[in-house]
Amino acid sequence: MRFWALTIVAASVLSQAGATSEAAEHIAETYDFVVVGGGTAGLALASRISVGLPNSTVLVIEAGPDGRQEPGIYIPGRKGSTLGGKYDWNLTTIPQPSVNNRTFAQNRGKVLGGSSALNLMSWDRTSIAELDAWEKLGNKGWNWKTLYPAMLKAETFLPSPEYGTEGVGKSGPIQTLISRIFPKHQSSWIPTLNNLGLITNGESLNGHSVGVSTQPNNVSPNYTRSYAPEYLKLTKDNLALKLDTRVAKVNFEGKTATGVTLEDGTIVQARKEVILSAGSFQTPGLLELSGIGNATHLRKLGIPIVKNLPSVGENLSDHIRIQSSYQLKPEYPSFDVLKNTTRAAIELAAYNAGQVSLYDYTASGYAYFPWDIVSNDTAAKFRTLVQGDASLTSAVYKVKKSYLSPPLSSTVPQLEVIFSDGYTGLKGYPAANSSLFGIGTFSLIGVVQHPLSKGHVHIDSRNISDKPIINPNYLSHPYDLQAVTNLAKFLRTIASTAPLKDVWTEEYEPGKAVQSDEEWNKYALANTLSIYHPVGTAALLPEEDGGVVDSNLRVYGTKGLRVVDASIIPLLPSAHIQTLVYGIAERAADLIIRNHM
Repeated sequence: MRFWALTIVAASVLSQAGATSEAAEHIAETYDFVVVGGGTAGLALASRISVGLPNSTVLVIEAGPDGRQEPGIYIPGRKGSTLGGKYDWNLTTIPQPSVNNRTFAQNRGKVLGGSSALNLMSWDRTSIAELDAWEKLGNKGWNWKTLYPAMLKAETFLPSPEYGTEGVGKSGPIQTLISRIFPKHQSSWIPTLNNLGLITNGESLNGHSVGVSTQPNNVSPNYTRSYAPEYLKLTKDNLALKLDTRVAKVNFEGKTATGVTLEDGTIVQARKEVILSAGSFQTPGLLELSGIGNATHLRKLGIPIVKNLPSVGENLSDHIRIQSSYQLKPEYPSFDVLKNTTRAAIELAAYNAGQVSLYDYTASGYAYFPWDIVSNDTAAKFRTLVQGDASLTSAVYKVKKSYLSPPLSSTVPQLEVIFSDGYTGLKGYPAANSSLFGIGTFSLIGVVQHPLSKGHVHIDSRNISDKPIINPNYLSHPYDLQAVTNLAKFLRTIASTAPLKDVWTEEYEPGKAVQSDEEWNKYALANTLSIYHPVGTAALLPEEDGGVVDSNLRVYGTKGLRVVDASIIPLLPSAHIQTLVYGIAERAADLIIRNHM
């Protein structure tokens, strides 16, 4: 692998157990560019800079290890198995008052590749209008016309009869395909949504995403996860990696970033730029630790102020999801058979031998649609609710309001539903000693695309080992609870519509006991989850509108410091965020290369 030709700086030299940011400082090394975070954006960005500026040196500092030899990461059918483990930051929210005071997991990758190593490999794209809105919010040059080719640059799609030719890349490092594992019962997915009034969309990644489709996943033709470390195969000898190493703060001379201090006090200098790619929860924390944030909060923690920027860590937004599951008729075997250890061993042996295996599987049935597919009355109800809310006055909220009215209400999806083979939910699959153990199921996962609740993330101490305080304020806006409740009901409607209704016998979750509006509301409060798409905490917006970075992704009030990751996304897209994060990194690399040529 090309990676082994890179320079890997031994972390043990630079990060001693028990060391803190208060340790004695000494200068270890100097690079032109220091990228903090070797995740989805960080590796894509650093690799492109390495190629585009071959006479400059680039260092990527990643807090986690290299997980490319980890089966839980590279085997598609093991998706989700690494969540909550050693490759995860294992962050959580504070109790959420509007959701039964529940605490939510906030899984993020602590491993080379970041969350691209942990995600479920969904590969889709938002609508044209949503990216054009970025420029209308004051971000010159950030629109569909610039971001679409940047996203395409990241991928190489393996042609498939299930997909057309538009909307997919042909020469990028991330490989994508439509899975060769297609459950028999999934053949009912598209015609069922057609019967509910949703069109079939054979090219759903071209900016026109409304419709039901079979979509790609970021999986290589040899059926391994294709993710951010693939970019390292492009790099030159001018890129170095420092793994298992944490950054304590960014260093400044006046307002100019000069490098970073590591956890043990070691200083790494940057001749040209420091670039934060630590993600939506930890990029704002690093900014705060470095003296950039709400001055009142930083003074309480004893942090010297570099720039009073109260929007750091604010504007946190995240997709919310609800799910249901159904017991399949015996003639429809499902992914659940892998819960049988004997069958799992057989399938794993087939996978390891390069044969077709259930471990190839990733979900490929997706639908994106507006509220009027649920019903015209529902669409009208939500339009009235949101348009009549006088508290939604910010520039971002005004854009979200526009999505619910013509003409955008027909082209900007408000809802996503994923057809997933096997069980997903909070009830849990039947225990091994249960009479139901061994049943086959499928799940419908519904996602609200534009929730109106927003929250924040902030540090609570100067100790980088203390986890950030994360408060998304889930379901705090009335629209969000009503939206997720109506979506949960619609999942039952989908499952009960022909031909999908003919493949199952019982609704496993929530079950027929849930019928009344009150019962649906109670189910939503107990079962709403995050789908792990946090954005907005270092937003790409004008400073007066809550922005943290300008149109060149430079942090306001500083020099030599940029942010390149999901935290800059000002508006949640109606899609999973990984293709957009790759696109942001690709576009940022172009900006940086042109700036330093």
